[in-house]
Amino acid sequence: MNLAAFPSSSTTTTTLATPATLPWHEMPLINSSATTSSLLLRRSLCASLRRISHMASYAASPTSAPAATASTENGAAKATEQRPVQVAKRLEKFKTTIFTQMSMLAIKHGAINLGQGFPNFDGPDFVKEAAIQAINAGKNQYARGFGVPELNSAIAERFLKDSGLQVDPDKEVTVTSGCTEAIASTILGLINPGDEVILFAPFYDSYEATLSMAGANVKAITLRAPDFAVPLEELEAAVSKNTKAIMINTPHNPTGKMFTREELEFIATLCKENDVLLFSDEVYDKLSFEADHISMASIPGMYERTVTMNSLGKTFSLTGWKIGWAIAPPHLTWGLRQAHSFLTFATCTPMQAAAAAALRAPDSYYEELKRDYSAKKAILLEGLEAAGFIVYPSSGTYFIMVDHTPFGFDNDIEFCEYLIREVGVAAIPPSVFYLNPEEGKNLVRFTFCKDEDTLRGAVERMKTRLRKK
Repeated sequence: MNLAAFPSSSTTTTTLATPATLPWHEMPLINSSATTSSLLLRRSLCASLRRISHMASYAASPTSAPAATASTENGAAKATEQRPVQVAKRLEKFKTTIFTQMSMLAIKHGAINLGQGFPNFDGPDFVKEAAIQAINAGKNQYARGFGVPELNSAIAERFLKDSGLQVDPDKEVTVTSGCTEAIASTILGLINPGDEVILFAPFYDSYEATLSMAGANVKAITLRAPDFAVPLEELEAAVSKNTKAIMINTPHNPTGKMFTREELEFIATLCKENDVLLFSDEVYDKLSFEADHISMASIPGMYERTVTMNSLGKTFSLTGWKIGWAIAPPHLTWGLRQAHSFLTFATCTPMQAAAAAALRAPDSYYEELKRDYSAKKAILLEGLEAAGFIVYPSSGTYFIMVDHTPFGFDNDIEFCEYLIREVGVAAIPPSVFYLNPEEGKNLVRFTFCKDEDTLRGAVERMKTRLRKK
């Protein structure tokens, strides 16, 4: 298939609150200047996604029938008409997440899953024991809405140690059900319909979906290989009188990029000069390999306009606990807590007690974590290079981004389908993390948050089974 290139500018815009006038798979991801080639690519990628979604659904329910059945009062079964799924227009473009689709396909084909970013090993025993003790001590009822005091204090202590900033645990720390809820509470609590928010593409898919629920307008500034540096002039030109917030993620998922001090200070200057808020997702702050993590709130003059979001899951390999938090000055905390109160109200009580114990771990824990992940990263990095990928540097997170074009496939979704089906390894096609999927069609994301035997097994499959198309 001929996939014509989009215009060279890497700034794209979409208005997420406008009702659709086309079927979801024909809706352009950028503004009205989108070219015919963009729609062709969009349809191609979405056709692949529909195929994946169908296959994944079959994997989950291989015996499902076209029509559902229901029982009558006398026990006889009767057929019920299969109805089309219903979803609000603001969410109809998002469908099933790519993480779910690829993980289900991996199960169906017996593939080694290097796609979704969850460890296949357990978290530390001292944290799990703290959870058990909390349960046995009767800490099982609703927690205080914005967090149990011991966890709020532990978060504030950790933030002081990491950033040098002292915050009030009761007024400036809000515990949430994972960082994804911290993101949702921040956006829904502080962004109004029609507000403009700038993201850096590729981005975690929750950002765009939640901004859609808030009725925001999104602009995306594309970070491009090989170093995924921030295009400073494009960013400056993108900020307008309508810009309410800029959202960053450092270390960055999915590229592994760490924002440099120069980039952060440039963004900070734009925020201060234009009265723009800054939302900073820092869940991978303890997985920084090439440089020290810099929290945006620590840049002079930025704390008063910054919401810093983080979580327990990545650092302590306990992603299923869903313990996150947001740190912000009181005038911003008010809005995000209003949203939090009506999303989840409170977060799991005994796990909060355990999270407090985790955050008070000695520095040796974090040093060992980084050594362990550095070894895993080396296995995957060397294996991907040996298998024939163009491998891009990863300074943080537990992800590596590669270029799959040496193997001759038209786009990332087609390649990832082949990789699962024929090679037995699952990865994530990152084109879904762009407003304009053309910009990500040559890339694939792998994760190394797996045990070393699993990583070696995946590398061996790729080295021996990968073939050019």
